Amino acid sequence: MEAVRAGLTRRKMLDKIFVIVGLIVMLACLAVLAVLFIDLVRDGSPRFSVDFFTNFASRNAERAGILAAWVGTTLVMVVTACCAVPVGVAAAIYLEEYAPKNWFTAVIEINVTNLAGVPSIVYGLLALGLFVYQFDLGQSIAAAGLTLALLILPIVIVATREAIRSVPNSIREAAYGLGATRWEVTKDHVLPYSTGGVLTGMILGLSRAIGETAPIITIGALSFIAFLPQSPFQSEFPFLSFKWLNDPFTVMPIQMFNWVSRPDQAFQANAAAAGAILLGMTLLMNGVAIWIRYRFRKKINW
Repeated sequence: MEAVRAGLTRRKMLDKIFVIVGLIVMLACLAVLAVLFIDLVRDGSPRFSVDFFTNFASRNAERAGILAAWVGTTLVMVVTACCAVPVGVAAAIYLEEYAPKNWFTAVIEINVTNLAGVPSIVYGLLALGLFVYQFDLGQSIAAAGLTLALLILPIVIVATREAIRSVPNSIREAAYGLGATRWEVTKDHVLPYSTGGVLTGMILGLSRAIGETAPIITIGALSFIAFLPQSPFQSEFPFLSFKWLNDPFTVMPIQMFNWVSRPDQAFQANAAAAGAILLGMTLLMNGVAIWIRYRFRKKINW
């Protein structure tokens, strides 16, 4: 008994040490992020104004803005979400609920997991050959959105699968016992209970895509642009237009890269302001993901 008690005491001590070390590492990472964010805000604070959001890029640093960049970023994210989310969720549902457990699906699962760690420049090179040249989409918003959709697709699949796995099998068995089909079980029970995790994975994937630069540069995004893509809305029926998908574009990381490469200190301040805004958007998206997960978990009573 003495040896057992001594072993339990040692394990509890090791557990406390591990928690303390993990807490210190987390706080250190948060401190670095806070210092970076505060430094960006301090350097870019003179440029925070309405004009900075409503002006196009300019050779004059005091009159330069991020209008084309944030509009282009928004449109690219819309295309990315519309392409990656349905395909990723459908693939995850198939792998978890429908696919037989054999060597073929095991190979697919391994490759999906590995694709999540592939460098983003590889996706850019793939998109350059496939979307830009083979499909003749050119340097367009559609090509950029499809490229980033490929980039975050493995993240969406993995996150959705984990959310589906968190649903207890007893719920499925109860539904099957009442005569429900596999699709009815998936649609009425599995997906509603896993929605929080699915949305969280989607937002985290988009949070990564919004800051990507390498694949966007590879497919030929413009670094200086003084016009907006065509509006997605029109006054005549059907009130939606998709001509903007073929328009050239720029995004906020590209605009920041353009400003940072210039020696003028005023452009450095512009880049810092744009970086603070981009980082704030990313933190906001991650905060929304945490809030969504919390709200959905409160509604689940197992």
